[in-house]
Amino acid sequence: MNRRPRIVLGLTGASGAAIGLRLAELLAGAEVHLVVTAAGERTLREEVGADALDRLERLVHRRHPIGDIGAAIASGSFATEGMIVAPCSMRAVGAIAASLADDLLVRAADVHLKERRPLVLIARESPLHLGHLRAMAAVTEYGAVVAPPVPAFYLRPATVDDIVDQIARRALALLRVPDLPEPTAWLGEGPAP
Repeated sequence: MNRRPRIVLGLTGASGAAIGLRLAELLAGAEVHLVVTAAGERTLREEVGADALDRLERLVHRRHPIGDIGAAIASGSFATEGMIVAPCSMRAVGAIAASLADDLLVRAADVHLKERRPLVLIARESPLHLGHLRAMAAVTEYGAVVAPPVPAFYLRPATVDDIVDQIARRALALLRVPDLPEPTAWLGEGPAP
């Protein structure tokens, strides 16, 4: 690869906005294309702070407006190494499952599926009803990876930041792109040093 890895990062209004921000921090060496829903903006403000969106925008190569379905990331000819939606609301999971490309986030996810590129959805909801489960099954059948933000308690996280970091690093590992930050590995005797 002669260029920096190109990753699409999406944030929706589901709880867990700190995961999306941490991903942007970890992707500092990549070309990150960001798309945030209106609900995602609100969740960032409420969960991370009033300046969170500004901080996020400073970390990425480009932010694309949610309504710009003609943006580069809406086209299969715009090559990427993958897309992560973190956090991913059940509304977004359902729209992706139904191929309802009515905004840029869902359109970009749909492009990743049709081009057979990695799509990782950090799906956030609990408890789950049958509709949620069916939508997650559908996107999985289409090729996405559904990775709920479940802490790896065996790593003995001491803070919420430890949990957020582990979830973000695990999501990056699911893209299978060389030279991206890796999660702490379990070696059978406790966390790796």
